[in-house]
Order: sequence, then C-alpha cells, then structure tokens
Amino acid sequence: MTDATRIARDSLGEVRIPKSAYYGAQTARAIENFPISGLRLPRAFIRAQGIIKWAAARAHAELGVMETQKAEAICQAAREVIEGKLDDQFRVDVYQAGAGTSQNMNANEVIASRAAELLGGARGDYSLVHPNDDVNRSQSTNDTIHVAMQIAGMELLAHQLDPALARLTDALKQKGNEFMDVVKSGRTHLQDAVPMRLGDEFYGYAHNIERHRRWLEQAAANLLPIGLGGNAVGTGINTPPGFAEAAVAHIAQFTGLAFCLPENPFTFNQNPDEVVWVSAALRNLALALQRIANDLRLLSSGPRTGLAEIELPAVQPGSSIMPGKVNPVLAEMLNMVMYQVQGCDTVVAQAGGAGQLELNVMMPVMAANFLHEIQILANAVEAFTDKCVRGIRANRDRCRSYAEHSLSLATALNVEVGYDTASRIVKHALAHNLSLRDAGVQLGIDAGALDRALDVDVLSQVVQRTRPQGNPSFDAPQGTSAFSRPQSSAPAQPPHPETGD
Repeated sequence: MTDATRIARDSLGEVRIPKSAYYGAQTARAIENFPISGLRLPRAFIRAQGIIKWAAARAHAELGVMETQKAEAICQAAREVIEGKLDDQFRVDVYQAGAGTSQNMNANEVIASRAAELLGGARGDYSLVHPNDDVNRSQSTNDTIHVAMQIAGMELLAHQLDPALARLTDALKQKGNEFMDVVKSGRTHLQDAVPMRLGDEFYGYAHNIERHRRWLEQAAANLLPIGLGGNAVGTGINTPPGFAEAAVAHIAQFTGLAFCLPENPFTFNQNPDEVVWVSAALRNLALALQRIANDLRLLSSGPRTGLAEIELPAVQPGSSIMPGKVNPVLAEMLNMVMYQVQGCDTVVAQAGGAGQLELNVMMPVMAANFLHEIQILANAVEAFTDKCVRGIRANRDRCRSYAEHSLSLATALNVEVGYDTASRIVKHALAHNLSLRDAGVQLGIDAGALDRALDVDVLSQVVQRTRPQGNPSFDAPQGTSAFSRPQSSAPAQPPHPETGD
C-alpha cells in the first residue's frame, strides 16, 4: 500500500481506495464492477439523497434514538452533500447494481466519513459514525432510492420546468397580442384554408402549453407521497415509532413542497408508477413543443422560396458554404431535445413495468432518464423562449397577400352564391390565374356581393371568443398547486390527480 491509498473493509473483505476518498469499500467495488458509461446520477438526485439522510438524522435525534452530537455531525455532512460540496465523491455509474444499493451506500459512506471528520476522526473511521448503523439507520435502498427519485423530480419540476413553461406561455401570449392585427391564410392538410389572425395562431400555442403545464402539475402531485420508513419491503422493520412521520415532515419543511406519507407503503415499495405517469406527461408536453417548433420552421421558411410569414431571430450563421444563410436553429434544437425526451420516457416506461414482487430493481436507470428529461426540457424551453419566441417578427405584407389570394376564401361565397357556383368560381380562378373576385366578375357575379363576401379583415375575425359558461379561462388559477410551499411544516395530502381537490 502506498501513501496515496488506504485499506477499506466490508463484508467481502478488504479493498484499496484513494486515501483522499470519502467513499468506502462498497462504493469502490461498484466503481470497479460497473465501468459502463461514465454517466452518474445527476446533481438533483445526489442533493435528494443528502436531504433524506439529513431528515433521517434529525428525526432520530428528536425521537431520542441517536445521540445529539452524532446526529448533528451527520446533518452537517448531509448539508454538504445537499450543497454539492462532495459531488466528486459520488462515483457510481448509472448502470449499476439493481435498485441502487451501490448508490445508496455511496451516500452512506461519504456522509459517514465526513461526519467522522467533523467529530475529530479520520475519513473512513466507522467507529465514530457507521454508514449502515448510523447514516442508513431506519432506511433501506428500496425506499430511499425511490424517495430520492421523487424528491429530485419534484424539485426540478417546481423550480425549473414549471417556471420555464410559464415564461414560454407569457412570451407566446405577448406575440399573440402583437400579431392580432395580422391577417393571414389558415392552412389545413398543408393546403390553403380560410383566413385567420396570426395572433390567434400564437394564442393557440400559448393555450396548449398552459394546458400541458396544468396536466403536468396534476400528474406531479402523485410524486408527493413518499414511502420513507417503509424500509426493505414496506413493513418499516428496524424503524422507531414516529420515524416516518418525523422524517417526511422534515423533508416537506426543507424543500417547501408538500411531501407526505403514502396511503400504502407496500404499494410504494412495489411500484414507481407515479414516475411513469409523470414521465408520460412530459412525453406529451414534448409532443406539443415539437409541434410548435415544426410550425415555426414552416412559417419562417424562405426567405424567398418558402412561406416567410414570420422571421425568427438570427442567432448564428446557418451554413459553412452558403453565405448569408440563417437557419431556425432554436426550433431545430427544441425538436432534438423533444426526441430525446420521448426516448427517456420509453426507458422509464419499460423500467417501470419491470417490478417483481416487493420491489422494482430498475430504479437507477429510471431516475437517470426521468431527471434527464426534466432537466433538458427546462433548459431547452428557456433557450427557445429567450432566444427565439421573444424575437419573432411578422411579415405583415406577405401574410396579407396570402390571405387575399387564397382560393379557400370561396368558403365565404357559399352564403352569397351557393356551394356549386362558388366551386365554379374557384375552378375559373385557378385555370386563368385570377383572384376569386376577378373570376367571379367574369362569371357574372355581382361585384358588391363579392366584395362583401371576400373581405379578409371580416373573415379572419373570431365569431365567438368567450368560453362556455362555467368553463374557466386558461389564465385562471387551477386550485392548490402541487409546486407550492405547504401551509405548515407538517406533511400535507396532495391534491387529487383528477379533481385537484
């Protein structure tokens, strides 16, 4: 053994590890056994592990089952994990032992070693603070990895993705207001359709994102019940009375989110279905964002040979060979991220269905993909909003020209001249490259009737803007928010996923 290494021990024997390492033998074995991808579980997950260990130590001290000095040292070490000060000590690959035993032990060993230092001992001095007996007390991999996945997911949703979606909605609504006087041709089947307002098109986008934001929040409420204290299979073996309630209350207070105990700890241990549900909502959101990105690419196509109804901000050169070319790069980026989100959801769904008996052992790969999709969604939406949507400009003349020359204006002639005559006008206009008005005049239709029927400013107005009675506007608050701070530090029941009650 050199000066740069030390010997660590576990139930399988001795392992040589770096002398500077806070982790111990079980983490070292995992590093050696799983050199798969070089990928680690994300910062949000490690933070959540620290929150769990901090809350458990506080609960043990309050219940009188752990001496105060030891509990305080564990809490301080856990806070350093929460704050990211020990991230370099979390070394286990995403693709690791089932359920995440190595990941849980990585946290236990790091916190135990750091707590021992705080008490005046050396790293790895388990006589002062033991990773299993003290840091992991009243816990199991089977409940803590599941709980960490839900805490991390809720924090990312509440503090990153939901605010990003709110800003995107606001930006789309601002464009809706700005473009409400812009008349354009609608399109269905990628063919000309009746006139509409560009502002209404953007308000449609805003409303859809707001719907998905609401649906995501309703799904996310199911992440709030966490089965900490269920331990290995849900029975709570080796936990003192009141531990689960106290620990979960501390987690709720620390995070400002209404975490609570689940109705059935066995259901929680067996099924990470709430993560599958939220991931599906993220996938659906990705499809909605993908659709908007594709629309903006079409509407901005050109500038000479495409639709060119809008102009996206030029943020970087678009070609290494064609001078002056500018591409819709933010929309393209958004699409790529949305494809990745859908891939992550597939992994989460397949892993979520892989549970057997009392446990799902695929939680590490579930957590990695679940948290990754939230993080890249939030980052992509932020960039798309700030660098693309806010800078969109309308080509008003091009929009109006398309609207006035669309043959689908003939729809408005149905009332004046009837469907069959309107069809004759369309065919004549197309055959002779005429406007509908000129074609109608040549066919002997009264010019005044044509002018009244073909006024695009009138045709593009919405006949009914108000929603049906009792159906709230999408701007209205939707009841208690799953992302809000609870009214007290005590655990609170989440809103019902369907009713919000």
